[in-house]
Amino acid sequence: MYKIQANASGTRSIEVSDTHLETIKRYALLKNLIDSNGIIDEPVLDKLKFNCRSILESQAEVDRNLMDLCLDVIYNNYMKAFGLHNLVLLFVEWTGCRQQEERGEKE
Repeated sequence: MYKIQANASGTRSIEVSDTHLETIKRYALLKNLIDSNGIIDEPVLDKLKFNCRSILESQAEVDRNLMDLCLDVIYNNYMKAFGLHNLVLLFVEWTGCRQQEERGEKE
């Protein structure tokens, strides 16, 4: 379980699990989310929310992991642009660690 800081003052945090991160990876939720300027602001968070909602509505059967990700992280009351930035950083770090582990297993 990981914790991301949700606001600049550090008084709010959101817990993120490996299952949440795997769900982000499976649905490629962060791919092409951020514009070329690299700025994560509230419209980027709204775009992520719309993408998740669209995926959930288009599925015949609800993916419980995606629903948990939405409820626990993306639609969390504390989630703002600052929190999304930290989620992206966590995801990049987590992905890098997973790739190193996979390379270590192959050797």
